Amino acid sequence: MRPAVGALLVVGLATLTAGPAPAQDKATERLGTVRFATSCAPAVHTPFNRAVALLHSFHLDAAVGAFTEVAAADPACGMAQWGVAMAWLGNPLAGPPSARGLKEGWAAVEKAKAAGAKTPREREYIAAIETFYKDADKVDHRTRALAYEKAMEQISARYPADREAAVFYALALNITLDPNDKTYANQLKAAAILEKVFAEQPNHPGVAHYLIHSYDFPPIAAKGLPAAKRYASIAPSAPHALHMPSHIFTRVGSWQESIETNRASAKAAADTLAASGSQTGLRSYEGLHAYDYMMYGYLQLGRDREARALVEEVTATRKLNVDHFAGAFALAAIPARYALERGQWAEASTLSPTPADLAWNRFPQAESIVWFARGLGAARSGNAARARQDL
Repeated sequence: MRPAVGALLVVGLATLTAGPAPAQDKATERLGTVRFATSCAPAVHTPFNRAVALLHSFHLDAAVGAFTEVAAADPACGMAQWGVAMAWLGNPLAGPPSARGLKEGWAAVEKAKAAGAKTPREREYIAAIETFYKDADKVDHRTRALAYEKAMEQISARYPADREAAVFYALALNITLDPNDKTYANQLKAAAILEKVFAEQPNHPGVAHYLIHSYDFPPIAAKGLPAAKRYASIAPSAPHALHMPSHIFTRVGSWQESIETNRASAKAAADTLAASGSQTGLRSYEGLHAYDYMMYGYLQLGRDREARALVEEVTATRKLNVDHFAGAFALAAIPARYALERGQWAEASTLSPTPADLAWNRFPQAESIVWFARGLGAARSGNAARARQDL
């Protein structure tokens, strides 16, 4: 394996944001199997379970649409708006919801309460997600996340036969984990819950997904291989489900497997974008995120020709389908990885944020990768003055 180059090679989480999505062929899509019992009208039980499956695979734009369709079909189904609120959290493992997410999520909570719920269990689910949004302008994110975790723990304990409560409690444990805790207490507690459900429901998308996240740390990554090897086949219609196995594959050095699953993820993201009538040079942030992992895999295997082709494809990007950190990070990191891992210092010193008209000011952490690469390239090329300027 080639040595990593500082923070550039940190493998990050995709931070997804809910938004509009094109219709998919529901007859052929494969999202896994979810059985979430509700008191909503029998006609919406199957659509509701589909929406929860989308949610579990962080296919959040589609999940918002799917839950909204359920709410339209059964206005008295408060759990449909619970689902909308859950989706507007974005990827809760990557940080707080966006400002828009907080606004839309709170609106969904209010709609859920107005629509009502026929059972105490459903009312508790709605009350739990309310804690994540209530007083967001006054109470910090972690405090609200911990309140949500506690609420889901209570629901899971009160309804032990409700496997969805257990799965969402496990997700909450990962949301609130302490990154400085090297005993991985929350992660292993979540994994223990999920492993039990996985044995019972091996086709559940959320269980496989959250197991991967629970084990996505070098000392325990190998424990995530069974879930990593299953998840892509459980929910191949969700681009994120095709990408996630590479979190484990990357940790354990399974480079070819990482390349293959990210290639499939990038294609799924491109197909979704094409269905919406994409423009020349427009790329999906999900696809770019997959490309970033592919680049890392190519470089570890010394496959420079394929790596170069990937750089050329990525630098032809003119616009993202959504201005999003995951896309901006990939646009910055892929050319930087390619230059620095190969020790091409002069090449690194000439990098620039591309495309130039991306709102880079919204993603300073991503843009900083370019300036770090430029500065390091200049320093290694003997141009100290240029290095000081860039760094």
